[in-house]
Amino acid sequence: MARRPSLLSRIFPFVFGLLVGAGLLYFFLPGPGTTAVKPAQGQPAAKAGRPAPAAQPLGATLATVRERGYLQCGVSTGLPGFSNPDDKGVWTGIDVDFCKAVAAAVFGDDSKVKYRPLNAKDRFTALQSGEVDVLSRNTTWTMSRDTSLGFNFAGVIYYDGQGFLVKKASHITSAAQLNGATICTQTGTTTELNLADYFRSQNMTYKVLPFEKNEEALSAYDNGRCDAYTTDASGLHAQRLILKNPDDHLVLPEVISKEPLGPLVRQGDPQWEDIVRWTLFALIDAEELGVTSINVDQMKASPSPEVRRMLGAEGDFGQALGLSKSWAVDAIGAVGNYGEMFERNVGVKTPLGIPRGLNALWRNGGLMFAPPIR
Repeated sequence: MARRPSLLSRIFPFVFGLLVGAGLLYFFLPGPGTTAVKPAQGQPAAKAGRPAPAAQPLGATLATVRERGYLQCGVSTGLPGFSNPDDKGVWTGIDVDFCKAVAAAVFGDDSKVKYRPLNAKDRFTALQSGEVDVLSRNTTWTMSRDTSLGFNFAGVIYYDGQGFLVKKASHITSAAQLNGATICTQTGTTTELNLADYFRSQNMTYKVLPFEKNEEALSAYDNGRCDAYTTDASGLHAQRLILKNPDDHLVLPEVISKEPLGPLVRQGDPQWEDIVRWTLFALIDAEELGVTSINVDQMKASPSPEVRRMLGAEGDFGQALGLSKSWAVDAIGAVGNYGEMFERNVGVKTPLGIPRGLNALWRNGGLMFAPPIR
């Protein structure tokens, strides 16, 4: 007679199966407090140390700007040659011109832009929060800003480097003579780190006197509270002009850092990023191709394929940006090509008197180079 299986032998396989199933669920289900989400197409994954930018529908920023009826552009609180208001509140400068170019590309009208003056401390918060659509405010492109703040730089509008401003009466003619000096600067910028790197590499000591507002730092220097004032070299030339006696001050020859300045946008909307980036590239390409604010309409009949593509006479590259075929014509017609912008705002015939230098076209020994429109 066959022996009947015991109760334990009959229950054991069932219990074992439950345990195996529970183990598999533990490994494959998301952990507590998490949700398995597939990144949206075109949306960057989260980077170390911060969440990924919130996903936005393609063209969301462009739609918002058009619905609002104007571009909101973040600029400085006042830096001659870059972004500076006159006594009537009219803004001028190379950063301001770029804002006008973007507005012209989007609306066909460079007047449809409003300027939001921002100090160094608040500029990134304003962009992150959506208070401005683009930040065009003499801002240095660095790795940490590009990877940790949720921004993308559209390119370089001005190649710069940090320097020092001193009084001629101090008889200081080189940064090597600044050992033990007190240096005035603005907080919330890359200047303090550059100072630390430079003085450490030169085995020199110094004291930094930081101020939240640039005007305060410059005033402290002008009133003798520090031996030198430091910022980007372009800013030194600009700030020297507003001192009590500009001719009493000297910009030292040393440049202690690389400061590629450029406009930036929030991550998460690649179409808007492309609009800002290719507007800048079009201005640079226009100078190389001989297209100016004066001849832009006539150049549409040029036999050059490069010129015809850029100006919409061949193909429709504006469509890829969500803009009209005349987007580049409108931008160039509003502010001119990059060379026109430079010479009008900071060039040798302006009070700043800055030569092209690194900001010359690549074929003229500079660094200005833009990808082709094709």
